[in-house]
Amino acid sequence: MSVRRRLTTATGAVLLTLTVAGCSGLGRTAVGPVTYEARGAKVVRVMSPPVQGCHRLPLGATRVENGTLVDLILYRTPHCRGEDTIYLPTNSTDSIAPGTLAWHSYTIVH
Repeated sequence: MSVRRRLTTATGAVLLTLTVAGCSGLGRTAVGPVTYEARGAKVVRVMSPPVQGCHRLPLGATRVENGTLVDLILYRTPHCRGEDTIYLPTNSTDSIAPGTLAWHSYTIVH
């Protein structure tokens, strides 16, 4: 193989790697559903939410099922702040104890 051909192949590999690395953060989602039950037994399913940002549960959730491929952190406040949180691993469920505050937001661990 000539030196020029090897250099061209190496340059192409580097450019491909940089392109993939540069685009990997765009539009990433947590593959799978986040399903929650609001007060009044209303069930809401969010399919593949974005991994960035705070996700609100506007009605408040009494039960959350994480069917995604990543873990969640649940918050009692609507803005993903506060100390009373719970870590919800992938493929697991959490229900609030009777008489406690509902979950009002979540973030995705990535």
